[in-house]
Amino acid sequence: MSEQPKKQEKGEHIVDYTPEVDEVLPEATSLAKSGKLQEGLEKLLALEKQTRNGADAKSTTRLLSAVATLCYEAKDFNLLNSNLTLLSKKHGQLKESVKVMVELAMGWLDDVRAKQGEPTWLELVETLRTITEGKIFLETPRARLTLILAKFHERISQDPSSAPPAKPDPTTGKTPANPTPFESLQKASDLMSELQVETYSSMERKEKTEFILEQMRLLVLVAKEKDKEAKASKEKAAVSLTGDKKVLAADGEAEWIKVRVGGRKVHEGFISEKGNEDLKLKYYDLMIQFALRHSSYLDVAKYFHKIWDTPMIKEETEGRGKEALENIVYYVVLAPHDNEQSDMINRLYVNPALSKLELHSNLVKCFITKELVRWPSIEGIYGPTLRQTRVFLSGDEDGDRRWEDLHKRVIEHNIRVIALYYTRITLTRLTSLLDLSAKETEEILCRLVVSGTVWARIDRPAGIVTFRKRETPEDILNAWASDVGKLMSLVEKSWMEMNAALAVKQRS
Repeated sequence: MSEQPKKQEKGEHIVDYTPEVDEVLPEATSLAKSGKLQEGLEKLLALEKQTRNGADAKSTTRLLSAVATLCYEAKDFNLLNSNLTLLSKKHGQLKESVKVMVELAMGWLDDVRAKQGEPTWLELVETLRTITEGKIFLETPRARLTLILAKFHERISQDPSSAPPAKPDPTTGKTPANPTPFESLQKASDLMSELQVETYSSMERKEKTEFILEQMRLLVLVAKEKDKEAKASKEKAAVSLTGDKKVLAADGEAEWIKVRVGGRKVHEGFISEKGNEDLKLKYYDLMIQFALRHSSYLDVAKYFHKIWDTPMIKEETEGRGKEALENIVYYVVLAPHDNEQSDMINRLYVNPALSKLELHSNLVKCFITKELVRWPSIEGIYGPTLRQTRVFLSGDEDGDRRWEDLHKRVIEHNIRVIALYYTRITLTRLTSLLDLSAKETEEILCRLVVSGTVWARIDRPAGIVTFRKRETPEDILNAWASDVGKLMSLVEKSWMEMNAALAVKQRS
């Protein structure tokens, strides 16, 4: 019997099998071309064991690539898949060799898809994903394969007729039904969500960001579908005649939370760098959709401001730049009043770019001027224009809701102005100033009091609203002491100045 090749021990000299490989490669190729593919592969696999045990990485890489290439050129994809799996599982297989083999096979995917069809292509993709599973040195190729597969399932969700025919179950013999569009979309999202690319050390930062944004995009699509389904189920019937509650579809809140978590993984400083504008625009577009889902209008205004602040967008004064600036105006006036909103709307008003949009500049002015704004005048002046925009589109559910929110912001602004100028006012007079009923006035006023925007008390029997907190004796005495202290300081300062003037006069 011939002596078995001894496995290379750690620290021993690496054996160079380059001459043997140079000799066997042409022989194996010649056999494969003559129709003896299996014999050619056996020659390569026999030598591969020696190069692997001898730790000859270069020769092992050449042999693994040759085995895969011969199978691919022979169009025997079942043999290709089996050999790829077999070679990757060999005991002591060299990592660099496996990596090169996988990347070589990934380069054939487009050609296989175009010439052999999607079923064969799908099998090769799944084989490569199986090989790369759990291997840190193959984390980047696995991520790229997962992205390819996720796009495949997303395309099926958009066009179910393009799905390849399902194969019969080997155990039952039954052919499973094709997945629904939503199931395909969910599959694509789940595939991408499995990847933790932010921990991959071998992946470039830009590619990591692209993967995270793709995860967020698919999550948004799934969340919207779930929200739509939940809304439809609620509208149909919540309770039957027998009193049994029907099972309602869950909304997409879980996916929206994942979107927010994914957004925190993106470094805003990196995407703001020159050359990453496309990533920046895509990121803030996704965050705008997240903020709109939760009616966080101030966050939406901030995200649109980030978009508008991008040089390539700001230069488009009649295109995307103008649209972004208009959206900043819409959402900053829709945001509830607080210190941050007040600061942003005042800085926006003095921005020279806003002066070019006369209508929008006047709308912002209405909310920063300490004067009452009548809702009928807002409807008459701004309604025809605003109701044609996507934000306040008439007849659209979201547009009508935002138009109602704008009405609330106008009322809240008027109450703050009234609280500024009035100490006490009758409820009848207040309702007339706000163009509301007494009940609506009380509801909005109570909401502002609870949020801490204004201080007010309603005396219902007397029908009087008080906007000034009654001062305690201690508060009155403290105010008096403070005023007296200021007065004495002024007297002392005046006395010193008079003495100085007298002294100057006496010297002269």
